[in-house]
Amino acid sequence: MNDIPLNTADAVLRHYDALIDEGNDPVFDPPPLREYMDKWDGQTFIDAMELDGKKSVLEIGVGTGRLAVRTAPKCGKFYGIDLSPKTVKRAKENLAGRSNVRLVCGDFLSFSFDETFDVIYSSLTFLHIKDKQAALGKVAALLRDGGRFVLSIDKSQNDVIDMGDRTVKIYPDKPEEIETGIRTAGLQITARWETEFAVLYAAVKNDR
Repeated sequence: MNDIPLNTADAVLRHYDALIDEGNDPVFDPPPLREYMDKWDGQTFIDAMELDGKKSVLEIGVGTGRLAVRTAPKCGKFYGIDLSPKTVKRAKENLAGRSNVRLVCGDFLSFSFDETFDVIYSSLTFLHIKDKQAALGKVAALLRDGGRFVLSIDKSQNDVIDMGDRTVKIYPDKPEEIETGIRTAGLQITARWETEFAVLYAAVKNDR
């Protein structure tokens, strides 16, 4: 097995770049696979954002745009960030022609954003973040008062992604720690629901 180093951001970057090289683009998944992925972030997840065509929205871990192609048309401004250069390049192709979209390649925790947002959402990305409290704190700092945060975390507690020819270390999300972290960051959880494979949250930043 040709392992990618397990404990670096470079491992994640190389893994997702490799998926693009292997022809993996979930935007073009056939309907059965799309229905499978909806078990993590289906229509209820999108509805929880309460998009109205005017809001400024950030997706953490935009990937190739699997969710963005559904959410960006409902946003005033859509901002997506991802660690993988090849993934971001593909997302730009998939979202080409949408003037309200801005996509950047970078690490969410260290990237300097030049604006705040009405909605921030993330699905299946926090498992790559070791310091989850720091990430949740940054989410809260980037949300405008009254803003919404919608999060999907995988129920699996595996600590690696094993692709056969490569393995990448991940940091499984524990619901009780995520819930405590959301509240510690100053957000109020307004909804919690479960699917077969995921636990999902909606939270708001109360006006001060």
